[in-house]
Parts: sequence; structure tokens; C-alpha cells
Amino acid sequence: MITVSIFGVGLIGGSIALCLKGKPGIKVIGFSNRPASVEKYLQRGVVDEGTTSVQEAAEAADFIFLCVPVGMMQEYLDQINTFNLKKGCIVTDVGSTKSSVTTYAETLKLSNAVFIGGHPMAGSERTGVEAASYHLLENAFYVLTPSDSATPESVERLTELLSHTRANIVKVDAESHDDIVGAISHLPHIIAVALVNQVRGYNEHNGLYESLAAGGFRDITRIASGDPALWRDILIDNRQVLLKLLRDWKSEMEGFAKMLEEMDGAGIEQSFRTAGDFRSRMPERRKGMIHSVYDCYVDVPDHPGIIGRIATELGNNRINLSNLQIIESREDVPGVLRLSFRTQDDLDGAIALLDRTGYAVHQ
Repeated sequence: MITVSIFGVGLIGGSIALCLKGKPGIKVIGFSNRPASVEKYLQRGVVDEGTTSVQEAAEAADFIFLCVPVGMMQEYLDQINTFNLKKGCIVTDVGSTKSSVTTYAETLKLSNAVFIGGHPMAGSERTGVEAASYHLLENAFYVLTPSDSATPESVERLTELLSHTRANIVKVDAESHDDIVGAISHLPHIIAVALVNQVRGYNEHNGLYESLAAGGFRDITRIASGDPALWRDILIDNRQVLLKLLRDWKSEMEGFAKMLEEMDGAGIEQSFRTAGDFRSRMPERRKGMIHSVYDCYVDVPDHPGIIGRIATELGNNRINLSNLQIIESREDVPGVLRLSFRTQDDLDGAIALLDRTGYAVHQ
């Protein structure tokens, strides 16, 4: 029997637990220092057993998943290293930064155990064990950052266990991981927060900024609503990478400012063209760090009951609608009703259905 202990059974930890629970020869233990959380894990059937004892969860485990905030990783590594871990135990994490935790684990030299950094690159707008899903990691990239002390056999054991998540396992060094994720996830979050705060400042003198910030602006800045404490820890931990990225970003913005000052229309066109070409090569249906939004926009006549009829039609065809919004300002948005779905399949089904029934649908 393989025992997997998960410290922090939230969105990611809970999703990993759901992928492993019930598999032949695997037992999943969920840890929380709050009894109410342990009870919730058990009631929802996410784990086989629950405990509030770090020692109990650690010493029983063949695999330990640290699904706690980045700022708490070292504390948990210190704690579990004081216990009598099983010989050959594999300790891994799911943090968004890898260099610091990998280096710390190497310095700590876990007794009887080996540390292999991990990062499942999938997310959701929701948090907590309630948002955990058996499908969350499916087809997502799951990055492993094994250090020199991790044997090929231990990496293979972890890879085999993670095959139950149906994620695509990728192995890179911790420094490369932090450089790449800093550019494709951490920097965009900083930019979104800064942009929203810039507009918030303008809004203090003219409330129309907030009123008109609908459609496109809200969509491109949605990641600014991330958990403040979580992102504080991530950004501080990856600060050296981000300082370089921010200098590069400043240079890009200065280049745009120069094109505007010189009315360099050709240069602006070329910037949009090269960006569009590169973006078009990115896989559309691959799960990533910034969770996908499956939205479409529908032109609807201003008739009583029209929204209810659309929702009913979707429900009758077993298409799961997760949210809808009436768009009052149509600038940058080609419709007046925004429909949101949790999967690409639901979005594709909705577009086909609404098109067949005569509605004008846009993406």
C-alpha cells in the first residue's frame, strides 16, 4: 500500500487527492491544523483519512505533497525533517516558485527522504477544497524540478504516481522554471495590478473611469483579483527574476512611448503584427498558469424573458453555464450578453446551439 500525505487540501492539493483516491494500492491522508477542515475533507470524500498531526501524516507517508503557501514551505520542511520519515520517502511541493524551496531542501538534507520540486500549472478562479476537481490537472503541464540529489529512480516513482492526474509531466531545472513562469505568469499579474491601480487613481477624480471600464478592460485585468497574501509570497520569493523582467518591461514601454512621440505608425503596426503572430502559435486549449476563460458574447434583442430562454435552452441540452453578465457598455465587446463556461467543450456546444437557433454569437 502506497500512502500519500497531502498538507493543504485546497484547490491543488484537493485535486491531486481526488486523482489518487480510490486507485488500487493508494491511500490518501489529508492534513490540516484545523479540525473543521479535516472534517470537511472527509465529508467531501476527497481523502481516505484526515489528521491534525504533522507527525502522523509525515511518518505514514511514502509521498508527501506540500500544498501550502510558498511562504510556509521552509517551515514545513523543517518540521517534517524532525520526524522519522520512511526510508525513500519522496517529498514534493506545488509552489509557483522553485529555486528557493529546492535550494533550501538541498541544504536541509532531509533524513531518509528526497525532495523533488513540483509545480502543476493549472488554476481556477475559485479556491479551497470546494473547488478541487478530478479534471483540474488533466492535460495541464506539471513541472518537476529535480535537484542533483534526486535519483532517476525517485523521479520515475513520482512521475508514475502523477500519471493518475493525466497531466503532462515536464522536467526542467528550478532556475529555468522561475525565469519562464516569472515571465508568463508573475509579470502579467504585476502589470494587471498596476494597470487597475492606475485607472483607480484616475477614477478618484472622474467616476466615469469605473463606469466605463467594462468589457475588454475588465477581461484583460481579471488576474488583478488574485489572493493578495498568496501573491505577496510568490512575488517576493521570485523577486530577482521579476526585477529583471520589470526592467525589460520598462524598456518595452519606453519603446512604445518613443514610437508614439515620433508618430511611428509603421513601428506600431509591426509591434502588433509580431505580437499577433507569436500569440497565434500558442496552443489555445492547453491549460496553463493563468486559467482559461471560456466566454462568448451574444447579441440579444431587448425582449422580456430572452435571457431566461437562452439559459433554459442551454440547460435542456446539458450545457453547463457557469455565469452570465449583461454588458451595458458595448465598446470592445461584440455582444450584449456574456456567457461563461467551465470547459472548452461546453463553450463549443453553446456556440453551435445558439448559432443553430438564430442568435448572433461572437468570441
